[in-house]
Amino acid sequence: MSDQPIVSGTYAPRYDAVARAMLANFQDYAELGVSFAAVLDGQTIVDIRAGWTTRKKQYPWADDTIACVYSSGKAVQSLLVARAVSSGALDYERPIADYWPEFGANGKQAITVAQGLSHQGGLCGFREEMAPEDWLDWDKVCTRLAGATPLWEPGTANGYHPQTAGLIGGELIRRTTGKSVGAHLRSEGRALFCGLGADEMARSAQMPKPPKPPDLGTINEFTSLAFLKPWSSPGKVSREAWMAAELPASNMHGNAKALAEIMHPFAVGGAAPMPEHVIDPDVVKAALAPRITGDDLVLPFRLTWAAGLMANGEGRFGPSPSAFGHAGFGGSCVMVDPDRRLSVAYVMNQMSPHLVGDPRAVRLISALYDCL
Repeated sequence: MSDQPIVSGTYAPRYDAVARAMLANFQDYAELGVSFAAVLDGQTIVDIRAGWTTRKKQYPWADDTIACVYSSGKAVQSLLVARAVSSGALDYERPIADYWPEFGANGKQAITVAQGLSHQGGLCGFREEMAPEDWLDWDKVCTRLAGATPLWEPGTANGYHPQTAGLIGGELIRRTTGKSVGAHLRSEGRALFCGLGADEMARSAQMPKPPKPPDLGTINEFTSLAFLKPWSSPGKVSREAWMAAELPASNMHGNAKALAEIMHPFAVGGAAPMPEHVIDPDVVKAALAPRITGDDLVLPFRLTWAAGLMANGEGRFGPSPSAFGHAGFGGSCVMVDPDRRLSVAYVMNQMSPHLVGDPRAVRLISALYDCL
Protein backbone atom coordinates (compact mmCIF):
# COMPACT_ATOMS: atom_id res chain seq x y z
CA MET A 1 0.00 0.00 0.00
CA SER A 2 1.28 3.47 -0.88
CA ASP A 3 2.36 5.69 1.98
CA GLN A 4 1.24 8.75 0.02
CA PRO A 5 -2.23 10.04 0.94
CA ILE A 6 -4.92 10.18 -1.73
CA VAL A 7 -8.01 12.35 -1.42
CA SER A 8 -11.26 10.53 -2.14
CA GLY A 9 -14.89 11.49 -1.84
CA THR A 10 -17.08 14.01 -3.62
CA TYR A 11 -16.62 17.67 -4.47
CA ALA A 12 -17.06 19.91 -7.49
CA PRO A 13 -13.95 21.14 -9.35
CA ARG A 14 -14.40 24.62 -7.89
CA TYR A 15 -13.37 23.12 -4.52
CA ASP A 16 -10.07 21.65 -5.72
CA ALA A 17 -8.24 24.01 -3.37
CA VAL A 18 -9.85 22.27 -0.39
CA ALA A 19 -8.51 18.90 -1.51
CA ARG A 20 -5.08 20.43 -2.02
CA ALA A 21 -5.22 21.93 1.47
CA MET A 22 -6.04 18.50 2.87
CA LEU A 23 -2.94 17.03 1.23
CA ALA A 24 -0.81 19.94 2.43
CA ASN A 25 -1.75 19.10 6.01
CA PHE A 26 -0.09 15.70 5.62
CA GLN A 27 3.15 17.40 4.63
CA ASP A 28 3.06 20.32 7.05
CA TYR A 29 1.28 18.93 10.10
CA ALA A 30 1.84 15.16 10.02
CA GLU A 31 -1.81 14.41 9.37
CA LEU A 32 -2.59 10.68 9.60
CA GLY A 33 -6.24 10.23 8.66
CA VAL A 34 -8.95 12.81 8.10
CA SER A 35 -12.43 13.59 6.85
CA PHE A 36 -13.77 17.03 5.98
CA ALA A 37 -17.26 18.05 4.88
CA ALA A 38 -19.27 21.16 4.14
CA VAL A 39 -22.99 21.72 3.64
CA LEU A 40 -24.15 24.89 1.86
CA ASP A 41 -27.82 25.88 1.90
CA GLY A 42 -28.98 22.29 2.32
CA GLN A 43 -26.56 20.66 -0.13
CA THR A 44 -23.43 18.72 0.83
CA ILE A 45 -20.83 20.41 -1.37
CA VAL A 46 -17.68 18.75 -0.03
CA ASP A 47 -17.29 15.29 1.51
CA ILE A 48 -13.67 14.17 1.33
CA ARG A 49 -11.25 11.97 3.21
CA ALA A 50 -7.63 10.89 3.05
CA GLY A 51 -5.02 8.94 4.94
CA TRP A 52 -5.20 5.97 7.26
CA THR A 53 -7.01 4.73 10.32
CA THR A 54 -4.01 3.23 12.15
CA ARG A 55 -0.59 4.44 13.26
CA LYS A 56 1.12 1.92 10.97
CA LYS A 57 -0.98 3.03 7.97
CA GLN A 58 -2.34 -0.46 7.26
CA TYR A 59 -5.91 0.62 6.47
CA PRO A 60 -7.14 3.57 4.40
CA TRP A 61 -9.67 6.00 5.81
CA ALA A 62 -13.00 4.90 4.30
CA ASP A 63 -16.36 6.56 3.87
CA ASP A 64 -17.68 4.70 6.93
CA THR A 65 -14.64 5.33 9.14
CA ILE A 66 -15.45 7.12 12.38
CA ALA A 67 -13.21 8.74 14.96
CA CYS A 68 -13.68 10.24 18.39
CA VAL A 69 -14.48 13.95 18.13
CA TYR A 70 -14.17 14.60 21.86
CA SER A 71 -15.69 17.99 22.76
CA SER A 72 -16.95 18.68 19.25
CA GLY A 73 -19.82 16.50 20.42
CA LYS A 74 -20.92 19.34 22.68
CA ALA A 75 -22.10 21.12 19.53
CA VAL A 76 -24.33 18.19 18.64
CA GLN A 77 -25.72 18.13 22.15
CA SER A 78 -26.55 21.84 21.83
CA LEU A 79 -28.50 21.09 18.66
CA LEU A 80 -30.48 18.32 20.37
CA VAL A 81 -31.30 20.73 23.20
CA ALA A 82 -32.50 23.27 20.62
CA ARG A 83 -34.81 20.66 19.13
CA ALA A 84 -36.27 20.08 22.59
CA VAL A 85 -36.71 23.82 23.09
CA SER A 86 -38.41 24.09 19.70
CA SER A 87 -40.85 21.33 20.64
CA GLY A 88 -41.72 23.08 23.90
CA ALA A 89 -40.13 20.42 26.09
CA LEU A 90 -37.38 22.79 27.28
CA ASP A 91 -36.92 26.54 27.73
CA TYR A 92 -33.49 28.18 27.75
CA GLU A 93 -34.57 30.74 30.34
CA ARG A 94 -36.07 28.36 32.89
CA PRO A 95 -34.04 26.85 35.73
CA ILE A 96 -32.54 23.43 35.15
CA ALA A 97 -34.18 22.38 38.41
CA ASP A 98 -37.62 22.79 36.81
CA TYR A 99 -36.80 19.70 34.74
CA TRP A 100 -34.32 18.03 37.09
CA PRO A 101 -35.46 18.88 40.65
CA GLU A 102 -32.50 17.24 42.38
CA PHE A 103 -30.17 19.57 40.51
CA GLY A 104 -31.46 22.54 42.51
CA ALA A 105 -29.60 21.50 45.67
CA ASN A 106 -26.73 23.46 47.23
CA GLY A 107 -27.16 26.81 45.55
CA LYS A 108 -28.01 25.65 42.03
CA GLN A 109 -31.74 26.28 42.06
CA ALA A 110 -31.56 29.39 39.84
CA ILE A 111 -29.11 28.14 37.19
CA THR A 112 -30.95 28.34 33.88
CA VAL A 113 -30.68 25.94 30.99
CA ALA A 114 -28.82 28.58 28.97
CA GLN A 115 -26.39 29.25 31.82
CA GLY A 116 -25.70 25.56 32.21
CA LEU A 117 -24.98 25.18 28.50
CA SER A 118 -22.79 28.31 28.40
CA HIS A 119 -20.47 27.11 31.16
CA GLN A 120 -21.66 29.60 33.78
CA GLY A 121 -22.83 27.08 36.39
CA GLY A 122 -19.60 26.78 38.37
CA LEU A 123 -19.60 23.01 37.92
CA CYS A 124 -16.44 22.50 35.85
CA GLY A 125 -15.30 19.58 38.03
CA PHE A 126 -15.79 17.76 41.31
CA ARG A 127 -13.92 18.60 44.51
CA GLU A 128 -14.63 15.20 46.00
CA GLU A 129 -12.66 12.23 44.76
CA MET A 130 -14.39 9.60 42.67
CA ALA A 131 -13.40 6.47 40.83
CA PRO A 132 -12.75 7.08 37.11
CA GLU A 133 -15.21 4.32 36.23
CA ASP A 134 -17.98 6.28 37.97
CA TRP A 135 -18.10 8.47 34.85
CA LEU A 136 -19.44 5.45 32.96
CA ASP A 137 -22.43 5.09 35.32
CA TRP A 138 -24.80 7.76 34.03
CA ASP A 139 -27.23 7.77 36.95
CA LYS A 140 -24.44 7.72 39.53
CA VAL A 141 -22.46 10.61 38.08
CA CYS A 142 -25.60 12.68 37.43
CA THR A 143 -26.58 12.18 41.07
CA ARG A 144 -23.14 13.41 42.07
CA LEU A 145 -23.54 16.50 39.90
CA ALA A 146 -27.02 17.20 41.28
CA GLY A 147 -25.57 17.24 44.79
CA ALA A 148 -22.54 19.38 43.96
CA THR A 149 -21.96 22.92 45.20
CA PRO A 150 -20.92 25.48 42.55
CA LEU A 151 -17.25 26.45 42.55
CA TRP A 152 -18.16 30.08 41.79
CA GLU A 153 -21.37 32.06 41.88
CA PRO A 154 -23.43 30.84 38.92
CA GLY A 155 -24.01 33.41 36.21
CA THR A 156 -21.06 35.62 37.14
CA ALA A 157 -18.32 34.06 35.00
CA ASN A 158 -17.65 31.41 32.37
CA GLY A 159 -15.43 28.44 33.09
CA TYR A 160 -15.29 25.56 30.65
CA HIS A 161 -17.00 22.34 31.82
CA PRO A 162 -15.09 19.65 29.86
CA GLN A 163 -17.03 16.64 31.18
CA THR A 164 -19.95 17.93 33.21
CA ALA A 165 -21.44 19.94 30.32
CA GLY A 166 -22.43 16.58 28.87
CA LEU A 167 -24.20 15.60 32.06
CA ILE A 168 -26.16 18.86 32.16
CA GLY A 169 -27.27 18.77 28.53
CA GLY A 170 -27.59 15.02 28.33
CA GLU A 171 -29.75 14.67 31.42
CA LEU A 172 -31.98 17.54 30.33
CA ILE A 173 -32.46 15.80 26.99
CA ARG A 174 -33.16 12.46 28.66
CA ARG A 175 -35.65 13.86 31.15
CA THR A 176 -37.61 15.95 28.64
CA THR A 177 -37.61 13.65 25.61
CA GLY A 178 -37.36 10.20 27.21
CA LYS A 179 -34.29 9.33 25.12
CA SER A 180 -30.59 9.66 25.78
CA VAL A 181 -28.27 11.56 23.47
CA GLY A 182 -26.98 8.25 22.13
CA ALA A 183 -30.49 6.98 21.44
CA HIS A 184 -31.36 10.17 19.55
CA LEU A 185 -28.30 9.79 17.35
CA ARG A 186 -28.93 6.11 16.62
CA SER A 187 -32.47 6.89 15.51
CA GLU A 188 -31.12 9.17 12.77
CA GLY A 189 -28.97 6.58 11.02
CA ARG A 190 -25.95 8.84 10.58
CA ALA A 191 -22.30 7.91 11.10
CA LEU A 192 -22.49 9.65 14.46
CA PHE A 193 -22.68 7.83 17.77
CA CYS A 194 -22.56 8.42 21.50
CA GLY A 195 -21.88 4.97 22.91
CA LEU A 196 -20.42 2.46 20.46
CA GLY A 197 -21.39 -1.13 19.79
CA ALA A 198 -18.95 -3.74 18.55
CA ASP A 199 -19.56 -2.91 14.88
CA GLU A 200 -18.82 0.78 15.42
CA MET A 201 -15.73 0.01 17.47
CA ALA A 202 -14.40 -2.08 14.59
CA ARG A 203 -14.54 0.88 12.19
CA SER A 204 -13.32 3.49 14.64
CA ALA A 205 -9.90 4.93 13.85
CA GLN A 206 -6.99 4.71 16.23
CA MET A 207 -6.34 8.05 17.95
CA PRO A 208 -2.58 8.60 18.41
CA LYS A 209 -1.89 10.94 21.31
CA PRO A 210 -0.61 14.47 20.68
CA PRO A 211 3.16 14.94 20.66
CA LYS A 212 2.90 17.17 23.73
CA PRO A 213 0.20 18.10 26.26
CA PRO A 214 -2.12 21.02 25.54
CA ASP A 215 -1.24 24.41 26.96
CA LEU A 216 -3.71 25.04 29.78
CA GLY A 217 -2.15 28.35 30.75
CA THR A 218 -1.81 29.24 34.41
CA ILE A 219 -3.11 26.33 36.46
CA ASN A 220 -5.71 27.41 39.02
CA GLU A 221 -8.16 25.47 41.17
CA PHE A 222 -10.76 25.38 38.42
CA THR A 223 -8.34 24.15 35.75
CA SER A 224 -7.04 21.50 38.12
CA LEU A 225 -10.50 20.17 38.98
CA ALA A 226 -11.64 20.29 35.36
CA PHE A 227 -8.64 18.55 33.81
CA LEU A 228 -5.87 17.42 36.12
CA LYS A 229 -7.27 15.46 39.04
CA PRO A 230 -7.24 11.64 38.77
CA TRP A 231 -11.04 11.79 38.77
CA SER A 232 -11.41 14.70 36.32
CA SER A 233 -12.19 12.28 33.49
CA PRO A 234 -12.67 8.54 32.92
CA GLY A 235 -9.16 8.32 31.51
CA LYS A 236 -8.12 5.27 33.52
CA VAL A 237 -10.87 2.94 32.31
CA SER A 238 -10.45 0.49 29.43
CA ARG A 239 -10.75 1.83 25.91
CA GLU A 240 -13.65 -0.49 25.14
CA ALA A 241 -15.61 0.50 28.25
CA TRP A 242 -15.07 4.18 27.51
CA MET A 243 -16.15 3.83 23.88
CA ALA A 244 -19.30 1.94 24.88
CA ALA A 245 -20.37 4.55 27.44
CA GLU A 246 -22.47 7.63 26.69
CA LEU A 247 -20.47 10.76 27.48
CA PRO A 248 -21.96 13.49 25.26
CA ALA A 249 -19.29 16.02 26.21
CA SER A 250 -16.29 13.92 25.33
CA ASN A 251 -16.75 10.61 23.52
CA MET A 252 -18.98 11.03 20.48
CA HIS A 253 -17.62 9.24 17.43
CA GLY A 254 -18.43 10.11 13.85
CA ASN A 255 -17.22 11.46 10.55
CA ALA A 256 -17.20 14.96 9.13
CA LYS A 257 -20.20 14.46 6.84
CA ALA A 258 -22.43 13.37 9.72
CA LEU A 259 -21.32 16.27 11.89
CA ALA A 260 -21.74 18.93 9.21
CA GLU A 261 -25.16 17.62 8.19
CA ILE A 262 -26.66 17.25 11.67
CA MET A 263 -25.56 20.78 12.61
CA HIS A 264 -26.83 22.37 9.39
CA PRO A 265 -30.20 23.57 10.78
CA PHE A 266 -28.29 26.11 12.86
CA ALA A 267 -26.92 27.55 9.60
CA VAL A 268 -30.25 27.84 7.77
CA GLY A 269 -32.70 29.18 10.31
CA GLY A 270 -33.75 25.75 11.55
CA ALA A 271 -34.72 24.09 8.26
CA ALA A 272 -34.17 20.32 8.06
CA PRO A 273 -35.10 17.47 5.69
CA MET A 274 -37.14 15.66 8.35
CA PRO A 275 -40.08 17.56 9.89
CA GLU A 276 -39.23 16.30 13.38
CA HIS A 277 -35.76 17.83 13.08
CA VAL A 278 -36.93 21.33 12.09
CA ILE A 279 -36.09 23.99 14.68
CA ASP A 280 -38.12 27.16 15.05
CA PRO A 281 -36.15 30.14 13.67
CA ASP A 282 -36.57 32.04 16.93
CA VAL A 283 -35.10 29.08 18.80
CA VAL A 284 -32.10 29.07 16.46
CA LYS A 285 -31.58 32.75 17.23
CA ALA A 286 -31.81 32.02 20.96
CA ALA A 287 -29.43 29.07 20.64
CA LEU A 288 -26.80 31.22 18.92
CA ALA A 289 -27.32 34.37 21.00
CA PRO A 290 -24.18 35.27 22.97
CA ARG A 291 -24.80 34.53 26.64
CA ILE A 292 -21.52 35.61 28.23
CA THR A 293 -18.13 36.97 27.21
CA GLY A 294 -15.13 36.82 29.48
CA ASP A 295 -11.73 35.43 30.33
CA ASP A 296 -12.48 31.78 30.89
CA LEU A 297 -11.78 30.53 34.42
CA VAL A 298 -10.64 27.13 33.11
CA LEU A 299 -9.21 27.68 29.62
CA PRO A 300 -6.53 30.27 28.82
CA PHE A 301 -8.77 32.16 26.38
CA ARG A 302 -11.28 34.97 26.30
CA LEU A 303 -14.46 33.35 25.03
CA THR A 304 -17.98 34.26 24.03
CA TRP A 305 -20.41 31.45 24.74
CA ALA A 306 -23.86 30.87 23.27
CA ALA A 307 -26.05 28.02 24.51
CA GLY A 308 -23.46 25.32 23.89
CA LEU A 309 -21.40 26.85 21.07
CA MET A 310 -18.59 29.40 21.15
CA ALA A 311 -18.35 32.44 18.91
CA ASN A 312 -15.59 32.53 16.35
CA GLY A 313 -13.06 34.59 18.26
CA GLU A 314 -9.59 34.98 16.76
CA GLY A 315 -10.52 32.98 13.66
CA ARG A 316 -10.73 29.67 15.51
CA PHE A 317 -13.32 28.45 13.01
CA GLY A 318 -12.00 30.15 9.91
CA PRO A 319 -12.47 33.67 8.53
CA SER A 320 -16.16 34.37 9.18
CA PRO A 321 -16.97 36.59 12.19
CA SER A 322 -20.55 35.30 12.17
CA ALA A 323 -19.56 31.67 12.76
CA PHE A 324 -20.18 29.65 15.90
CA GLY A 325 -18.74 26.24 16.63
CA HIS A 326 -17.01 23.86 18.95
CA ALA A 327 -13.65 22.14 18.88
CA GLY A 328 -12.58 18.84 20.35
CA PHE A 329 -9.39 17.84 22.12
CA GLY A 330 -6.86 16.84 19.51
CA GLY A 331 -8.13 19.02 16.68
CA SER A 332 -11.63 18.15 15.45
CA CYS A 333 -14.20 20.90 15.05
CA VAL A 334 -17.64 21.69 13.70
CA MET A 335 -18.94 25.16 12.87
CA VAL A 336 -22.00 26.90 11.47
CA ASP A 337 -22.17 30.23 9.66
CA PRO A 338 -25.74 31.58 9.42
CA ASP A 339 -24.65 34.48 7.22
CA ARG A 340 -23.32 32.08 4.58
CA ARG A 341 -25.86 29.29 5.30
CA LEU A 342 -22.90 26.98 5.76
CA SER A 343 -21.91 24.19 8.14
CA VAL A 344 -18.47 22.58 8.16
CA ALA A 345 -16.78 19.76 10.07
CA TYR A 346 -13.25 18.43 10.38
CA VAL A 347 -12.53 15.02 11.94
CA MET A 348 -9.10 13.43 12.22
CA ASN A 349 -7.27 10.76 14.22
CA GLN A 350 -3.75 12.13 14.78
CA MET A 351 -4.30 14.32 17.81
CA SER A 352 -2.57 17.66 18.24
CA PRO A 353 -2.08 19.73 21.41
CA HIS A 354 -4.47 22.45 20.20
CA LEU A 355 -7.59 22.95 22.33
CA VAL A 356 -9.26 25.20 19.73
CA GLY A 357 -8.21 26.58 16.37
CA ASP A 358 -6.15 23.63 15.16
CA PRO A 359 -4.21 24.92 12.11
CA ARG A 360 -5.18 21.87 10.06
CA ALA A 361 -8.88 22.66 10.45
CA VAL A 362 -8.39 26.40 9.99
CA ARG A 363 -6.49 25.79 6.74
CA LEU A 364 -9.28 23.63 5.32
CA ILE A 365 -12.06 25.98 6.39
CA SER A 366 -10.21 28.99 5.00
CA ALA A 367 -9.62 27.19 1.69
CA LEU A 368 -13.33 26.42 1.51
CA TYR A 369 -14.31 30.06 2.06
CA ASP A 370 -11.89 31.12 -0.66
CA CYS A 371 -13.82 28.86 -3.06
CA LEU A 372 -17.29 30.14 -2.23
